Amino acid sequence: MRTLLFSLIMAVWALPLFAQDRSGEIKGIIESQISAFQADDFAAAFEFASPTIQQMFGNSQNFGMMVQRGYPMVWRPKTVTFLELRQDPAGPVQRVLVTDQSGAVFALDYFMQITEKGWRINGVSLLPDLGAAA
Repeated sequence: MRTLLFSLIMAVWALPLFAQDRSGEIKGIIESQISAFQADDFAAAFEFASPTIQQMFGNSQNFGMMVQRGYPMVWRPKTVTFLELRQDPAGPVQRVLVTDQSGAVFALDYFMQITEKGWRINGVSLLPDLGAAA
């Protein structure tokens, strides 16, 4: 009985540590991809995308063009702030606030996927203007 109780206590104690480790890894992947975008290193940025995203765009040039046109705030952010990491049925979702060069603030959800190479970004969703809803 003591062994079972000790095991349960250790599992509960270790859960936040696992979440912190996962959170740190996920933030690192997102930060690395954004840094690659800032350096116009689309080949490196493409490596942080999931296999599904890589297959969808085919190559780093197509991927880079999509980001420049569809997510310019991610391509050239002024600031990046990480908010909550939540669990979605499809996997972890990291909420990120990005301020662009003009000072506009955008909320994005990064959908993450675990692969053989570790965490990869499986999609990014630009959220509706949160200020207009408040």
